[in-house]
Amino acid sequence: MKKNVLIIGAGGVAHVVAHKCAQHNDVLGDIHIASRTIGKCEAIIRSVHEKGSLKTGGRLVPHALDAMNVARTAELIRKTDCQIVINVGSAFVNMSVLTACLATGTAYIDTAIHEDPLKVCEMPPWYGNYEWKRREDCRGARVTAILGAGFDPGVVNAYAALARDEYFDKIESIDIVDVNAGDHGRYFATNFDPEINFREFTGQVWSWQKRQWTSNRMFETRKEWDLPVVGKRTTYLTGHDEVHSLSRNLDVPNIRFWMGFGERYITVFNVLKNLGLLSEQPVRTAEGQEVVPLKLLKAVLADPSSLAPDYVGKTCIGDVVKGIKDGKAREVFIYNVADHAEAYEEVGSQAISYTAGVPAAAAAILIARGDWDVGTMANVEELPPRPFLGLLDRMGLSTRIKDVFGDRLLNFDVPKRGTREMARVEAAPAD
Repeated sequence: MKKNVLIIGAGGVAHVVAHKCAQHNDVLGDIHIASRTIGKCEAIIRSVHEKGSLKTGGRLVPHALDAMNVARTAELIRKTDCQIVINVGSAFVNMSVLTACLATGTAYIDTAIHEDPLKVCEMPPWYGNYEWKRREDCRGARVTAILGAGFDPGVVNAYAALARDEYFDKIESIDIVDVNAGDHGRYFATNFDPEINFREFTGQVWSWQKRQWTSNRMFETRKEWDLPVVGKRTTYLTGHDEVHSLSRNLDVPNIRFWMGFGERYITVFNVLKNLGLLSEQPVRTAEGQEVVPLKLLKAVLADPSSLAPDYVGKTCIGDVVKGIKDGKAREVFIYNVADHAEAYEEVGSQAISYTAGVPAAAAAILIARGDWDVGTMANVEELPPRPFLGLLDRMGLSTRIKDVFGDRLLNFDVPKRGTREMARVEAAPAD
């Protein structure tokens, strides 16, 4: 059984991961938090103690770390005797942290696809450009590396796997719908790292349609959905991490991602883009200073974690799946609804960070218990979904399903410790 967790990053998602790991430190052991700014790590630890999240006596330790430095990251892993690393830092550090985990034989978890600071919206499948190139290295070293274990990607991948396993004989389409119906009271802000947020939307929008990659412009294709709790919402076809893995791992001809945006967000976004303020390329001012417009914009916008105290409303995220079951057409919506105020009450976070952070902590527990400790690299849809979704239900993210039989909560029997479902990935061979 693996013990001791190193959380890399100290933003809003890391804040939630720390709280949830602390609530399960009887399984996970000591918790270490590392970031370039040690003060942010210390603030998270204070919050964990203030909220009473620590389940049993155990250590919560802050560390200063530049996670781009592979040698220093490996050194910290060895020093802390951590056997699981949860990488919720910038997407720019994924490959560095993964390399350090391979060097130390440590299990790796992330919540987003790797990004190169000099490239935006790379050619699909994006995972093939970076993470998947290290799959054989993970298998050879028997290192478990779980990719995209947030909500989207992550939980929505598990929803797709559940639909494949239990609700369909053949799936024709998966439409992932992400709507935040909350209000933070600010004129304009992003719910997670502004730099990553904007980069996601400034290039081509890739979707998987008729078994091939299809390119669109951002905000070019819109669709209205009538969703549980949040009602009718307008969404836009958007490129997203999970489409890049689901298109390879599931035999489904159409996989799309739809995200809800308000008119104000779209207006501000288009103005910033047209002015060149979303560019990741450096420019020189009249005074001779070199600045990156996107980094400057990030510096003047609100820190996403600061939005939590005033956030109200709910999120609705899930998979609309269509296909055939027992020779008949079928459609289901497998989804979760999260409440911003409830997330803040529990862990001092808004629901966007909560839905991303809880699954990462759940993945760590599943690795620690052995359910997901597969000794190779895997995306979430390649792993048994029931242990994951069942654990999430107990940790604050319930799963519901809407179909012809109504709208109901799904119940999962979480395997007891010592049992294990077979993973769909080929585990590394034993000695």
